[in-house]
Amino acid sequence: MIQELKNNYGHLFEDALLNEINQVGTFKEVSEGFKLMEIGNYVKAMPLLISGAIKILREDNNGDELLLYFLEKGDTCAMTLTCCVAQKKSNIRAIAETDSKLIMIPIKKMEEWSEKYKSWRHFVFESYHNRLNEMLETIDSIAFLKMDERLLKYLVKKVTISKNKTIHITHQDIAYELHTSRVVISRLLKKLETLGKIELNRNYILMKDI
Repeated sequence: MIQELKNNYGHLFEDALLNEINQVGTFKEVSEGFKLMEIGNYVKAMPLLISGAIKILREDNNGDELLLYFLEKGDTCAMTLTCCVAQKKSNIRAIAETDSKLIMIPIKKMEEWSEKYKSWRHFVFESYHNRLNEMLETIDSIAFLKMDERLLKYLVKKVTISKNKTIHITHQDIAYELHTSRVVISRLLKKLETLGKIELNRNYILMKDI
């Protein structure tokens, strides 16, 4: 595990911190679709992402989901950090977008390392900053972009994360994550296909023009 830590976080953390992470962290491999965190549960550990991607979702009072942002290699989740420090229940859902590898850090180490390591403090603040910007981008997309623009942006992000132009997803799943109806998504996907940007197939979408 120490070599994977050095490969992914060696440019951020000093050797002493990397060694501590190696000692107390728990290595975890999860498959696509695995639920890492559920709304209403207490957060017991903070994830450091070694590979893969995790999607972070919110839920409204009707149980409908909204995609907030993705975590990728080298990231952690600022909202998880907040719950760890405040010892509050999670207000987000975290699901593996792809097969992923993580190192789970016990919450008791959060404050200890913040006092002990400048690099850890910087990492935490930078994570807050990056995730806040991504949430603001999500809000801007909802407020200022038309649904067809949001949809195309969403599909491009999926391709970028998976590094695969084939997206295995149903119209209903897209509707959940963009907080709209399946009928709207199906209509807009057909429009994108007519424009030559995608090719629709049964349970998957092929991106042709990105």
